[in-house]
Amino acid sequence: MTTIQDRPLPGLLPGLSVAYGRPHRDGAVLDLFTSWARRTPDAPALIDGGLTLSYAELDRLADAIAGQLAGRVRPGDLVGLCLDHSAALVAATLAVARIGAVHLPLGPRPGERRLRAVAEQLRPACLIGNPALLPPAHRDGRHHPLTAPGATGIVAAFAESAFAESADGAGAGGAEAVRAPRGTQYTVLTSGSTGLPKAVAVGQTALGALLTWYRELTGLGPGDRHSLLIGVSFDPHLMELWAALTSGAALCVAPEAVRWDPAALTDWWRTAGITVGVLPTPLAEPVLDRPWPADLPLRHLTVGGDRLRRTPGPDVTATVHNAYGPAEATVTTTVHSMAPGAEHGAGAPPIGRPVPGAIVLVTDESGRPLPRGEAGELRIGGQGLAIGYLDAALTAERFVCAPDDLDGTDRVYRTGDRVLMRADGVLEFLGRLDDQVKVSGVRIEPAEVEAALERDPRVRRAAVVARPAPVGGAQLLAFAQPATEGAPVDGAELLAAVRPWLPEQAVPSLLRLVDGFPLDANGKIDRAALLKAEEAEAQQDAERSAGPVADGAATPTERTLLRICAGLLGRTDLDPSDNFLDAGGTSVTAARLLAALEEEFEVRLRAPALLRQPDLRAVARLVDERRPGAAAG
Repeated sequence: MTTIQDRPLPGLLPGLSVAYGRPHRDGAVLDLFTSWARRTPDAPALIDGGLTLSYAELDRLADAIAGQLAGRVRPGDLVGLCLDHSAALVAATLAVARIGAVHLPLGPRPGERRLRAVAEQLRPACLIGNPALLPPAHRDGRHHPLTAPGATGIVAAFAESAFAESADGAGAGGAEAVRAPRGTQYTVLTSGSTGLPKAVAVGQTALGALLTWYRELTGLGPGDRHSLLIGVSFDPHLMELWAALTSGAALCVAPEAVRWDPAALTDWWRTAGITVGVLPTPLAEPVLDRPWPADLPLRHLTVGGDRLRRTPGPDVTATVHNAYGPAEATVTTTVHSMAPGAEHGAGAPPIGRPVPGAIVLVTDESGRPLPRGEAGELRIGGQGLAIGYLDAALTAERFVCAPDDLDGTDRVYRTGDRVLMRADGVLEFLGRLDDQVKVSGVRIEPAEVEAALERDPRVRRAAVVARPAPVGGAQLLAFAQPATEGAPVDGAELLAAVRPWLPEQAVPSLLRLVDGFPLDANGKIDRAALLKAEEAEAQQDAERSAGPVADGAATPTERTLLRICAGLLGRTDLDPSDNFLDAGGTSVTAARLLAALEEEFEVRLRAPALLRQPDLRAVARLVDERRPGAAAG
């Protein structure tokens, strides 16, 4: 039987690397939430710790915020949300949609300078958040306090220039306001090689079709509880938020600690009664590495954001969906589902087949489809494509014409990902074709990190390279040439200075100061030579610090902790006085460290307790205090 994925393609030879998802179904977004608010007004819509809002209550709260924004925000305006997971975030998201504006999720800590650059580049009509964290134009502009549970001190901030617009939409300073294309539902930022993030505009119809597919995939509906856990600035956050609210299910806000701690996460799934959830790959892998609790109500777990390197074990009782998709194709393009109790093989699972409405093709450099079994670039077409970037030149570069003989789409998005389509039409992910890397599930352009470092007047030139992280995925290393030869520059100070420009995942794990850069035959920086030199430098650091570290690590616990951290962070120069986060620790490595400490010492620490410690010596002391048999203090 010929499936729609493998149907003959007009003008194309059979056996080419082209696959179609089944016909998609359009789906409403905001109207579906409003419908559930009328049909089941008393059903829980949002659960945040001790706070529960019914569909009717959340609907009224969204209406109230929409009323506060009305007259100040127009349809098509960008509204940036600088909020963490909360009732205020969810209600503001609904409110922005209700007035026809375009939601720009930025998260609570986008980095002060990065947020300022985004505000200057995109000039959003409004930013919602804590005024102390907003860029100057909005911090000093007009503020309208928002009334929402847990929203104390949260305002809708309008840059002063926005109130002095001329009839043509130009502000007082002459800058034309950036407006999203008609039909845009939301805009998200992705890393840009120019040093500034790229803004992707996603349409209402594309999001509606995605949500229809996801609800059908998971059976999400009334009585279900869906987690709200993905980072706010990461586009799968929009899928989990809207999927619950358009299905009659309850959206459950995950506590901060569970985003670092696999054991705490599964405990929360149980106590909160989570039945459907989404996890970023770097957190999903340690969850799947642990024994699966037998009494979890979780039925479906969707994993995405990075290459999944293992399949679920036979004890996993939820169906695990390995999803792939760039923000430019509305969160998810392909999926490979792994049912509980089945044998899924060893190693990395494939990224699967296209979702409804998507078209995928594997091409050569000229854009022509390759025969199945040959590796090439993945290009995506179909209903899930974003409208484009809020920059016409960038859109023209990445959203290109489809091959003349390809049926069902007139344009495709060049992902830059290297894939292979098997004879059965299933895609396997092989890596990147360019310099872009994924760190903790977030796409990073090393050039953006380099540009941020070079903004510092103490830096003449910077180079950022990626290497495999000890715990899987990628790790960024930075090399900086001081602007003034012989002038004292501290690498730790440079890293601290660059943090406000970058998302957490883009901050390098290590920064080395160099006198100059090795060049290859083409006169470009030889990044392989930089990595080789770094390995030699790390070895020398290890030899120089072997004595002091051994002496400083006065207890067996400290020595074991240093060994574990060295393996997790790829650092051989650690000292008990080092701080875990400053030494390159992230949410992913913190989760791994918690698991390793539990296995080594039978001590189960929570992420907040770990992160509050000033240095590794204090972490070791805490472990000793919590060990079985330790004297009561």
